[in-house]
Amino acid sequence: MLEKTMLIKMNQQAYGTTMFQILTDDQIEQIYFAALDVLEVSGARICHPAALELLKNSNAVVTENDRVRVPTSLVERALQSCPSKAALTDRNGKRAIKLQRNEVAFGSGADATFVYDLKIGERRKCTFADVEAAAKIVDSLPRFDFCMSYGVVSDAPNTKTYDRHQFMAMIKNCAKPLIVTSVDAGGLKDQWEMACLMRGGEKEFRLNPLFATYIKSESPLVYSKEMVDRLFFATDKGIPALYSPCAGLGVTAPATIAGILVQTLADSLLAVVLGYLQKPGMPLILGGVQTVMEKEKKNLYYGSPELHLASAAISEIYKWLGLLSSSPGGCTDSKLVDEQAASESVMSIYNSLMAGTNLIHHVGSLNGGLTASLASLVMCDEIIAMVKQIAKGIEVTDESLALDILNEVGPGGEFLSHDHTFDHFRQWFQPTIIDRSNFETWTSAGSKTYQDRLEPEVDRLLEAHQPEPLDEKLIQEMKKIISLADKKEVG
Repeated sequence: MLEKTMLIKMNQQAYGTTMFQILTDDQIEQIYFAALDVLEVSGARICHPAALELLKNSNAVVTENDRVRVPTSLVERALQSCPSKAALTDRNGKRAIKLQRNEVAFGSGADATFVYDLKIGERRKCTFADVEAAAKIVDSLPRFDFCMSYGVVSDAPNTKTYDRHQFMAMIKNCAKPLIVTSVDAGGLKDQWEMACLMRGGEKEFRLNPLFATYIKSESPLVYSKEMVDRLFFATDKGIPALYSPCAGLGVTAPATIAGILVQTLADSLLAVVLGYLQKPGMPLILGGVQTVMEKEKKNLYYGSPELHLASAAISEIYKWLGLLSSSPGGCTDSKLVDEQAASESVMSIYNSLMAGTNLIHHVGSLNGGLTASLASLVMCDEIIAMVKQIAKGIEVTDESLALDILNEVGPGGEFLSHDHTFDHFRQWFQPTIIDRSNFETWTSAGSKTYQDRLEPEVDRLLEAHQPEPLDEKLIQEMKKIISLADKKEVG
């Protein structure tokens, strides 16, 4: 038996997750100082009377046209109030997602107008049944950590209450934590009330939130009344908020990635300030979509390499500031699940994971987030598994170096029957849909393409998986809240 080495190696990380770094600390500092300059010199527009009053009572400068300039001292006081960690709990109250440095979670997309229907081979409007099916699929997929709404419920009683119906479809069919969207602060309030019913009250929700809320800004450094209403409600109730400024290179932001990072960071820092002035300690998860955009300003490209690079970089900046981060990942500009969808999804999942982004959302979204797909969710689950396998890195220990085994088996020997192989082969990635058979085996099995294998797997999951049932009394109480909202909006 070979003698095991006992030498202590200084300044060497023995084993750890593989990660990369886009920006140096000096570059991050430059971007941070530039963002502070933006807030002090050009500022932002706040279209919310209560927010403007809070800013006037601070040491910010507010002009008559709702232009706000914020001093660095206020920004840095606000940053100190941000919690370094938060958590999201599942339906049963278990802390299923740890929001802290380098902890990564994956989830589906939200509010797509259309779904790609595999049965008819074309896209159509999303329905309540589609959101239910997607929640069921997310609940069944082992690498998905949270559920978003998938698509907009087009068959809701009216356009102002679809968010409540999305919540019901998700909570009935998925036990994992949720990230919700809302039409307005009233929609967020109703979803929070439904969640409080499940948690047993407001205080329990504050300690163990069932969901975070997704607040998307499509006008850089312009805060609408509706957006601030949602932000302030989340702040008051302790709802973790995922704030996502969106901008297109050379269209709604500078044409350089450094420039768009400065703008995005300035926008996010202002959200931190608003939350601090309203109620210090709000759990904010900061993100953004920084990418190439159509000249007509209609769509942001979700499959561009610029998005992947900027997403990883902004996550590094948030991490440097001690803030929680998010980004889109596992999404594509392709209109259906094809080779383009697979390649673009791989790139964004890999980059976001390697950057240590806390919440990676919109996994499985097609057509720049406008189209949802069950098949894409299933495909991305396996992609996440592969990327996570790479992210584990390589363990280098006496056991993994296997010197004893190499000596025992000897040159030309076989390892298949050895106990060491039995002990370790379960650590290998085992595909579900990807085919690794030889050509003859593949041919005799029907020469099935990836698409041929993907659709039956979606059907199998929908048929085989049974979500944990939700208490019927809770369902009825939540339906009352939804019914009241429907009647109020219709009236």
